[in-house]
Amino acid sequence: MTKMAILHGKRLMWRSFSSLSSNPLRVCIVGSGPAGFYTAEKMLKGHQGAEVDIIDRLPTPFGLVRSGVAPDHQETKIVVNQFSRVALNERCSFFGNVSLGSSVALSELREMYHVVVLAYGAESDRVLGVLGEDLSGIYSAREFVWWYNGHPDYSNLAPDLKSTDTAIILGQGNVALDVARILLRPTLELKTTDIANHALTSLAESSIRKVYLVGRRGPVQAACTAKELREVLGIKDLYIHIQEADLLKSPADEEELKNNRIKRRVHELLSKAAATQPSHPRLGQRELHFIFFRRPDSFLRSDNSNGNVTGVRFEKTILQENGDPGKWSAVGTGQFEDLECGLVLKSIGYKSVPVDGLPYDHHKGVVPNHRGRILSDTSTGRIEQGLYVVGWLKRGPTGIIATNLYCAEETVASIFEDLEKGVLTPTTTPKPGREGLVKLLDSRNLRFVPFSGWEKIDLKEKTIGSLRNKTREKITSWEELLKVANK
Repeated sequence: MTKMAILHGKRLMWRSFSSLSSNPLRVCIVGSGPAGFYTAEKMLKGHQGAEVDIIDRLPTPFGLVRSGVAPDHQETKIVVNQFSRVALNERCSFFGNVSLGSSVALSELREMYHVVVLAYGAESDRVLGVLGEDLSGIYSAREFVWWYNGHPDYSNLAPDLKSTDTAIILGQGNVALDVARILLRPTLELKTTDIANHALTSLAESSIRKVYLVGRRGPVQAACTAKELREVLGIKDLYIHIQEADLLKSPADEEELKNNRIKRRVHELLSKAAATQPSHPRLGQRELHFIFFRRPDSFLRSDNSNGNVTGVRFEKTILQENGDPGKWSAVGTGQFEDLECGLVLKSIGYKSVPVDGLPYDHHKGVVPNHRGRILSDTSTGRIEQGLYVVGWLKRGPTGIIATNLYCAEETVASIFEDLEKGVLTPTTTPKPGREGLVKLLDSRNLRFVPFSGWEKIDLKEKTIGSLRNKTREKITSWEELLKVANK
């Protein structure tokens, strides 16, 4: 029997199981990004007696689809239409402006709901831990992405793009390529997107003409996809520089490429770009430099600087097998070189934030779990009854939007297995669910934003956007978002 047939069979069993319930299965999902909405969709389809509430600390839904996907990737954002249909289901409710921890405690949600699924993603960043990391002019890529996407927490970030002509991006994954593309792409091509107006203005006045994309390992290990790489390499009138010596392949590289079609395509694109570029850029031409086998040792500042970064000292690296067959780590060689810049963007990975009462693996940055069931004790495999996890909080900050679909299917399958086994007992233990949450928020004088409030924001953004020939003009302040939502 195929996996799809097994899943289909389970869905039929779940629907039959749900019809026996006289009390609804109360489900709360914390986080309204792709992982949260895919989980809600699977719950509603698989259990006809389920009532699903989605809470989010922002007044706007859709998580990284709204604040993470690049503005020039509008086709990727079409998935919000599917998520909106989920939110409009009569058994689903959205509670925006509700923060886990400050608005409502995890323990309170567990009292009110049979099932609590944590899907709030990764809202922090990994740190390098190197000297000078706190200098001004150094940002995480997440902060920069949220700034140009109009996230209300970062609309006032105001990175200085005028005082330098050079930016260094640490990392070579898709987010790093997104950031490089936004910095180097002609603003005329961004004008019609949903990029935040403050970012468009700043980019139009930007002095940055040269961007370095720096990775610890080689082109074979670059973490980007061919689609993202092809897009940045295709920017009009952009000079691309890649050292051809970096593209030489070791026997281990050959083996890695042989077993990975995506990496093979990425290497082919880099090789073609290196071979077809002239030896020097034209005067005034924008430049993108791919730098491999370098890791940051420290950030530099000049003696007369006001605390702003002026460059990065890199240590050259080589690859060594780290003990796992086929796994290679970048090891320092003791050789150093400096690159000057006035802006650094660290694209070295997102990190989830722990919550009181929640088991958390600080090293991996995830909640310990088995197929979405949260483990209170990893040594014994003891699970937290009724508490589940999905998305980046479950598996780490990896994958594309669609990855969350399979991740949600696995977690929802675990929930339904627990229902079948009697671990969750909605028939014998009624819970207040939605009514309880509304009552609690009301008692704390906390005004939540329902989905109808988001629809008001959505309408206003699209209306203003259409007047400016844009997809939408994002509202970027908390005050204005809440004002529009509560009209």
